[in-house]
Amino acid sequence: MAKISTSIIALNQAEKIGDAIATALWTDEIVVADSNSTDATASIAEGLGARVVQIPFTTFSELRNRAADACSGDWILSLDTDERCTRALRDEILALIAGNPEYDAYYIPRRNYFMGRWIKGSGWYPNYRPPQLYRKGVMRYTRIIHEAPEMQGANKEIGFLKNALWQFPFRNFAEMQHKADRYSTVGARMLVGKRVTMGTALGHGLWAFIKHYFFKVGFIDGWAGFVIAFANFEGTFYRYAKRYEETQSWGPPLHETIRRDDTAS
Repeated sequence: MAKISTSIIALNQAEKIGDAIATALWTDEIVVADSNSTDATASIAEGLGARVVQIPFTTFSELRNRAADACSGDWILSLDTDERCTRALRDEILALIAGNPEYDAYYIPRRNYFMGRWIKGSGWYPNYRPPQLYRKGVMRYTRIIHEAPEMQGANKEIGFLKNALWQFPFRNFAEMQHKADRYSTVGARMLVGKRVTMGTALGHGLWAFIKHYFFKVGFIDGWAGFVIAFANFEGTFYRYAKRYEETQSWGPPLHETIRRDDTAS
């Protein structure tokens, strides 16, 4: 049977990396692309048998691509530290690869658990990110954030698996705010060359809230749905606001040097 490598990207994820690796021990190899974490992420991963490679963070796409390059398997299963493989998904992948796969890359649905409940709306189920199972060498991730797939093999069609990964995106509100801040900083780089005002920042932020809460029926998830929509408002607003800040020449006001023995003129 073809060899399967699990690729995991991480930065200061000591509290999550162990559980992610534990659900991927059925694969032939686990490679953790660590971006110089200052906590115990690397040592925990190595203690569980993973191979850790240090890759400085530039963009998420570049990090995922370099992590895939470090894998030796015929197929790559891409996991994040907040994602968990399930037995049903394991069985589906093994059966797929043991046969004659129709596609070279596959989307995997994700079920999100947040604020004590499985999320049904908000665009979070079924929730897909770029193909997470693919033959090595047939796909590259593109874009600075919210990666997109670029198929490089002869078969450019992408299939869908039936069984879902579990995702636990945030332990608490503080982690949610931290991630929104980090992503908005990286995402601001995508707005280079675009005219940004505080009005466009507010407008895009409001649209993000409306889209997730109403059009993606986040309201069916109660408190959790509202928080998800509001977090999308914040992340979008600050992405535009940070880009606007980068175009300005803000600085502190001029001030005098004042000493005790100064006398009024």
